[in-house]
Amino acid sequence: MSEMYGKIKITADIHIKTGMHIGGSSAFSAIGSVDNPVIRDPITSQPIIPGSSLKGKLRTLMARNIEQRYILHPPNDDKEEIKRLFGAAGKNIRRGRLQFADCYLKNTEELKAVGYTEVKFENTINRSTSQATPRQIERVVRGAVFSFVLIYDIEKLDEIEEDFSNLSLALRTLQMDYLGGHGSRGYGKVSFRNFSVQPMADCVDKEIADLIEEKLKEVEQDEPFDI
Repeated sequence: MSEMYGKIKITADIHIKTGMHIGGSSAFSAIGSVDNPVIRDPITSQPIIPGSSLKGKLRTLMARNIEQRYILHPPNDDKEEIKRLFGAAGKNIRRGRLQFADCYLKNTEELKAVGYTEVKFENTINRSTSQATPRQIERVVRGAVFSFVLIYDIEKLDEIEEDFSNLSLALRTLQMDYLGGHGSRGYGKVSFRNFSVQPMADCVDKEIADLIEEKLKEVEQDEPFDI
C-alpha cells in the first residue's frame, strides 16, 4: 500500500431545514425558564452544533449502512473501514482519520430579526389517566446555517476513495435522518451545501482532490427535504 502523510480540509454549510434541538444543561435554570435548552457557545451565547454530535451520528449511520442492520454492536467491534475513520478505544486504542470541529452559526445578521432559537410547547399524555405533562423545548430555528469543518488525515493513498465513498454515504443518509433529538417528530432535518476540498500543499494531486470533491457533491445532489 502507498503510505504517506498529509491532511485535507473539507468545509461546507449545514442548512437547518426544521427546528433542531441539541440539548444543553438546564441544571441551573431559573424558575420559568425553558425545560430543554439548546447547547450554546459560552462566548457568544449563540447555538452551536458540537463536533461530537456530528461524529457520533455519522459513525452510527455509516455502521448501519456497512453492516446493513439497525441494532449495532459496540463501537470497538466496528469493521475496519469505520474504525480507521472514527477511531477506537479500550484495549486497542486507535486514532481516527477524521477530526471534527464544532459548528458555529454563520447567518447571524439574517436571523437577528427573528432570533436564533424558538420555544416549542409540547405535551405527553398518559394513556391510562389522560393526564398531560407539558414541556418547553428550545430549538434552533429553520433557516439557520452553520459552518462545517472536517480534517481528514491521509495515511494510505489507495484507501482515500473508499474512505470518502463511505463518508459521502453517511452524509447522504444523515440528510434522510435527523441531527439532535426528537427526530421522529420532525426535528433536526438538515442538508449540506457548498462543499470545498482544500488539500495541504502538495499532499495529493489534482486527480485525487477532484475525486474527493465529486464524492462530496453527491451529497448536495441527494437532498430529500427541499423545504
